Amino acid sequence: MFVNIWRNMSLVGVFFLIYCTVFVASNEIELPAKFVTSSSHTNNWAVLVDTSRFWFNYRHIANVLSVYRSVKRLGIPDSQILLMVADDMACNARNPRPATVFNNAKQHINVYGSDVEVDYRGYEVTVENFVRLLTGRNENGTARSKRLLSDSGSNVLIYLTGHGGDGFLKFQDSEEITNQELADAIEQMWQKQRYNELFFMIDTCQAASMYEKFYSPNILAVASSLVGEDSLSHHIDPAIGVYIIDRYTYNALEFLERVEWNSKKTMGDFLSVCPKRACISTVGVRKDLYPKDPFKVPITDFFGSIRPTEISLDVVNVTLSTIPEDLNQPKPISKPNAQLFYEQFPTKLFSRV
Repeated sequence: MFVNIWRNMSLVGVFFLIYCTVFVASNEIELPAKFVTSSSHTNNWAVLVDTSRFWFNYRHIANVLSVYRSVKRLGIPDSQILLMVADDMACNARNPRPATVFNNAKQHINVYGSDVEVDYRGYEVTVENFVRLLTGRNENGTARSKRLLSDSGSNVLIYLTGHGGDGFLKFQDSEEITNQELADAIEQMWQKQRYNELFFMIDTCQAASMYEKFYSPNILAVASSLVGEDSLSHHIDPAIGVYIIDRYTYNALEFLERVEWNSKKTMGDFLSVCPKRACISTVGVRKDLYPKDPFKVPITDFFGSIRPTEISLDVVNVTLSTIPEDLNQPKPISKPNAQLFYEQFPTKLFSRV
């Protein structure tokens, strides 16, 4: 008897599974053909990191904010920019111009701007948080704004600046990340389909050593100096008494300031920024992991933003008159010649009868 009941229950379970499979397949949502694109690049993200503290490292803050200004100006929204700043130079007591960070002695460009959104600040800028950010292994409770929510269609820009050496980058003079650890973190990104293509950009001493261990595909990398070379500062601001930007980032920003959203500049052009006569150090480039010709890749593929849009000349009716009245909601307030809307605080629903 129990065997027959078990068999009947098993048959019911099989039929239910087949029904669910057919139902889901028949109701699967598919994008219209005109929205399907042949390119796998669908969105852009930027991870911008300054790893240095203290007033004499003012230039590293200016470096990262210069790149932040450029990518934001070219269309990447703050919601897709992860900005890590180890110190707050704009509010430093030594800053003679509070709430500003300039990257030139003549104060042409305030790279701090009026709407900077710093996601990781001060002692939040650690190796652990950086690796967690890249790999998506965020701690429970991490705000959505502090997460890299990239996917297999994302082109990701990673920019690092600070003090480095042969095979490592220092974080706040207290810890360091090695080139092998960085390479493994990026491999995790690839395995977890967290990027489509990745552009790695670093401005430190012996910067090229940080991309030597990369082994993941679709990576294009540039460094401000080769192994054994220092990355030098550009100029000093007498008003504050410290160097305010590094040579490589200064020339990169000068190049990006001439780029617009519809520019025909390519990544190949960008890789030629700051020849040795300008940087003094030798700019390093690694492109053996990148399958494309950089001179055929628009610079906006990494420094801009992909936002697919469809232009329609038809009028779309978005009024509330077509919405059926819900008996569970309060009735709209009727006013002559007024747009239909609902009460913000329907207190009458709570009044005693």
